[in-house]
Order: sequence, then structure tokens, then C-alpha cells
Amino acid sequence: MNRSGCRKDEHPRLNRRELLRVGGLSLFGTGLADLLRLEAQATSDTPRRAKSVIFIFQSGGPSAQETVDPKPLAPDGIRGEYGVTQTKLPGVLFCEYLPKLAARAERFSIVRTMHHLAERQFRNEHSSCTYLLQTGTTEMPPGDTNASIVATRPGRFEWPSIGAQVAYAAPVAGGLPAMIEIPRSNLMNYPGRGAGLLGPKFERWGVDLAPQCKAPDAAGSCPNCFSHDDPNDPERKAGPGPKAWWNNSSCRKPDFHLPNLGGGASIAQVENRMLLLHQMDVLKAQADDAYRTGRIGAWDAYRQQALQVLLATRPGQQNPFDLSQESDRTRDLYGREEWGQAFLVARRLVEAGVRMVQINLRGWDTHQNAFRDLKGKLLPSIDHCMSGLLDDLADRGLLDETLVVMCGEMGRTPKISPIAAGGKNASGEVFTPGRHHWGDVFPCFFAGGGVRPGQIIGQTDAHGGLPVSDAFTPSDLAATILQQLGVDPHTEFRDSNGRPYRLFLGEPIRPLVG
Repeated sequence: MNRSGCRKDEHPRLNRRELLRVGGLSLFGTGLADLLRLEAQATSDTPRRAKSVIFIFQSGGPSAQETVDPKPLAPDGIRGEYGVTQTKLPGVLFCEYLPKLAARAERFSIVRTMHHLAERQFRNEHSSCTYLLQTGTTEMPPGDTNASIVATRPGRFEWPSIGAQVAYAAPVAGGLPAMIEIPRSNLMNYPGRGAGLLGPKFERWGVDLAPQCKAPDAAGSCPNCFSHDDPNDPERKAGPGPKAWWNNSSCRKPDFHLPNLGGGASIAQVENRMLLLHQMDVLKAQADDAYRTGRIGAWDAYRQQALQVLLATRPGQQNPFDLSQESDRTRDLYGREEWGQAFLVARRLVEAGVRMVQINLRGWDTHQNAFRDLKGKLLPSIDHCMSGLLDDLADRGLLDETLVVMCGEMGRTPKISPIAAGGKNASGEVFTPGRHHWGDVFPCFFAGGGVRPGQIIGQTDAHGGLPVSDAFTPSDLAATILQQLGVDPHTEFRDSNGRPYRLFLGEPIRPLVG
């Protein structure tokens, strides 16, 4: 007999023997050793100010001049096409197309002077800068180039990603994985996302929630998505028309689906023990193959994540991926676009106990059609969904315990110019001006999680090209995240050969967190 208020589909139908069978497969994940380590760390003098982190990665590198560090007094060719809007902070201006964030500026802080210290050939390229940002380091692995860092290389000395560092130093006790990446993991095989020296046990779990995207070099938030190659000729706009440069009518469907866990079953289908045990048999077959091919370590880590999700997520309110459980008001607060839905899933995941959620936002590589696409696509989307996230976290009493961080891997050049003078883009139109790769300075957004709000930290020169005050590195960013999660700055880890390493490579950003 069901008790009042319970739904049978919210409870897994497992008897004791089956539960032990599932539990016996859990070779990795949070175990006794991890919990004992957590208890030991809890005796340190480092207070935990945040329970979780939402890290928003603006892939491509946003322009500071067109977002949170405009230069309205700079000359033509530097200033850009946009006006400014006054924030709630005296004397602080944002781009005119971020009005909602400007009105909430007392809730967050901006560090305007993040920068890369790597050699010049590394700090202005996507692959290298992404590795540096995602790992929280200032140097490339010895022997790597911008070309080689994107591929697996035997013998590479690879520092663990910030997500892996969080999974190691601030793990969660059972349930969902410590680090989850959304919403299009399959399109984000960038360098620096792995567990590196920490080993596969601490890999992130990448989840594909968004429908397949068929756009050429797609950017932005579906269905408000686009390509920087889109023609300016209105008769050639994407769609089913005879003059369209490509047909986008089959893929502008932003509604998320529940994750598929492998073996042909989604979370929504895992409702009874027979199907669950079938999934275990599929995983066992994969295990046999992994042993034969020598991939058992990475496979076991993946399997443990899948098992955790199978048991921790079920149809109904307990499934954090199920947005149908949210009210229309909340859905609209975040926005029904891809980005807004990802932000809402992130809130549900941290509520469910996930330590770190990374949201990947495509499209910030604005070499061409920059002012058209920022004004029409990128800025309205981020202004709406970030404002909705801040409001919802605050209304639920979650902002104080959730650290929200947003940045790209680099910034953009002060000077505006075409990427190739006289050249043509993929749709055949002459390149229009934009800004190009620039790792010497870029901004980073921080909110909640013990951060001192309402601050602008760091100043750039009159053109937004260089720091003219204290500057901070990805190592400082990683140290800030770890400190807010209560990780002892003296924390060490050991690689597979037993060699010790200090986890903290930088210093927390003191004006931000003390």
C-alpha cells in the first residue's frame, strides 16, 4: 500500500540481493577512503563557504569591451558600436545590451583583470588557453604545442581539470557524480577537461541534454542560435527558403531530453528491476571488453558514474534532469532556450548534491559579424538566463551556498578588424569586422558562495588591452573555487606512481573572497 504523498515510480524496485549486486559493482567513486579523507580535511582551518559551484564556460572568449568593461571614450576602431548602461554600482558601466545584469550588479562581482602568463604563442590560441583555464594552470605541459594539446599523447604531464580537483578534494558521498558537464558534452572535446594526474576515477560526467545540432559551426542558444558565417543578406537567411545558405528547419528544437546512460535505456525508462539488471549485464559485457583492451581504469570510472546516476535519478521530482517538474513561471524566468534550460538543470543538480556543474556556452569567438551577433543573439540570451539564475538562487536561499563563476578562455583584441582583409566566410560574404584572440586580459564573473558582491576588481588600460592593476591567473581562479569549497590549501594528491603534488598552484583572489 502506498503512503499518502508517495509515488511508486519514485522508488527503485530492488530487493536486498539485487541492491548488493549493484553495490558490488561500485569499484570506484566515493568510498570509505574518500570519506575518511573528507573527515580529516574537515578538521582543517579552512571554512566551507560554498557547498557547490556552477561554472559557466563561454567557449571562444567573450569581448570585455562589449560586456562588462566598455571603453566609451576610446577612439573609433577600439570603442565599438555599442553604447553603455549605468549599473547599480556608482560609476560602473556595462554594455547597453546587458540591462538586467546591470540592474543586479550589487549581487555579483567582476574581476576585469584575469590573464594568461604562458608564452606568447600559447596565450592567444583557443586550445592552449582552454587547457590553461580548465586546469587552472599557467604553463603548458612540456613538449606540447597548440596543435598537439588537442589530442591524447602518451607520457603527457597533464594537470587535472578544476572539476577533477573539486571531485578529489570535495567529493560527494554517494548519489550523483561530483562533477557534471552539460548540455552538449559531445561537442566539447576540448583540452584540459580530463582528470590528468588524478586518474580516471575523478573524471567529469559529460551529459548530452540538448537535441542534435545540425547547424554549420553553430553558436548561441537554440532556438536563438546562429552561425557567425550567416549572411547579412536577409534573403539568404537560414531556413527552408530557396535562397537560404542552409536549411535550419529540422534542428531548432531546444527542449532537453533525459540523459541516455548507455545500453539503449534512458533514465526515464529505468523504472523496474528487470531493466536495471539488464543495464548491469550490458555494463558487465563492457567490462569484459575493457579488461581485454587494457581500458579498465577509465571504463570503471565511467561505469561507476552510470551506476550512481541509475540509482540517484528517477522519473519524478527526484530526477534533477526532469524540467517538467518546474513551474511555467520558473521555466520562463530562466528562458526556454538551450542556455536557460541548462542553467535551470544546473540549479536542480546542485540542489541534488552535485558539487560542481559546468555549463558550456558556444559562440563567443566573435571574429566576424561581431556586433550583429552579440547584439542580436549572445548578449540578450546571457542577460536573461544569468539574471534568472541569480534571482532564483536568491529566492530559494541558495545563492549564499552556491558559487557561480563565468568566463571564457581568453578575451578579445582592443582593435577591431576583419579576420582576413578581403577574405570571404563560409557563406561567401566578405568578412566583416570583429575582435580577435587576446589572452593578455579578460573578465570573470563571480556570485554567491561567500564572494563579496558589488565589486569591480582590477582595472584595464584605456583600450582594454592590458591590466593596469593587480592581475590574476587561472591558478588563482582554481584556488578561489577550492577555498570557497573549504579545501585546505595544503591539500596534496599522488599520481599513479605515488609521487606527491600540491593541489593549490595559485592564491585565492583576496579582494573577492578575503
